Amino acid sequence: MIVSLRGNLEAVGPDWVHLQIGGVSLQVFMPSAAISELGPIGGQVHLHTHLRIRDEQVLLYGFPTASALGLFSTLTGVSGVGPRLALALLSSLSVNSLLQAIANGDLAALSAAPGVGRRTAGRIILELKGKLDAGEDGASPVGASDDAEVVEALTALGYSSLEARRALDRVQDASGLSVEERIRSALQQFGTGG
Repeated sequence: MIVSLRGNLEAVGPDWVHLQIGGVSLQVFMPSAAISELGPIGGQVHLHTHLRIRDEQVLLYGFPTASALGLFSTLTGVSGVGPRLALALLSSLSVNSLLQAIANGDLAALSAAPGVGRRTAGRIILELKGKLDAGEDGASPVGASDDAEVVEALTALGYSSLEARRALDRVQDASGLSVEERIRSALQQFGTGG
């Protein structure tokens, strides 16, 4: 199983990227919102991945955070939701917004994603409501504005928003921390190279 990839960004499309890894170029499908945050062509990228083998196809799906990968896997476990619909949902809504929409039974938010009708949105809510914690990725919906503050502070210090989110994801299990403490913890992630 391929669980992550680190390589140079070679090309981007509307829902895919090509990563060059050791002389081999791999196509990785991603949420479009995440693609826009990867940085320039030629830059190094680290993605959490899901490998899917179906019929005679081998497909890789990539995500900037482990929480996005986990939600993708959970969504594809819902009857009638395949990888394309799961990517559409993660392209339309952030992980926190998607978790919150499921927890609140928000059909309109889910069905706003391309290809997701009210029936599919209802099935997602029915199968996942109560099974997913709205703060499963480490940040409760209430803390979403705090997350934005932390990311904003880190980008003001010169880090890309993707780097800032990754560092924040690594410290999110420290619930109950103030915004300042979370910024400090995220900065420590950069210092340790983790």
